[in-house]
Amino acid sequence: MAKTITSYDEFWPFYLAEHSKPATRAFHYVGILGLIAVAIYALLSGNWLALLLSPPALYACAWFSHFFIEHNKPATFTHPGWSLIADFKMFSLGMTGRIGAELEKYQIRPRP
Repeated sequence: MAKTITSYDEFWPFYLAEHSKPATRAFHYVGILGLIAVAIYALLSGNWLALLLSPPALYACAWFSHFFIEHNKPATFTHPGWSLIADFKMFSLGMTGRIGAELEKYQIRPRP
């Protein structure tokens, strides 16, 4: 039986393992960038309805990568809040070149 995750500190290594392949992470980064772009557009244009497009754009990219690249179930299905926080943490680490060290810290290697 799988261990129940009860804290974000336990969730983070699980989340990283579910995003072991660089292509999976890249699709998530594209989704986050899309979300940021739509938020900036909404802010500058005053078209707040555009914000409704942000989550579907983010999740379409992310879920595609889980189903067709990583071949696992998105963590959003079981831990939506922690997953969203982890998406931004992974994005931040990826954009600053620190994701490799984080993967190494938890000994995470790409799945076959």
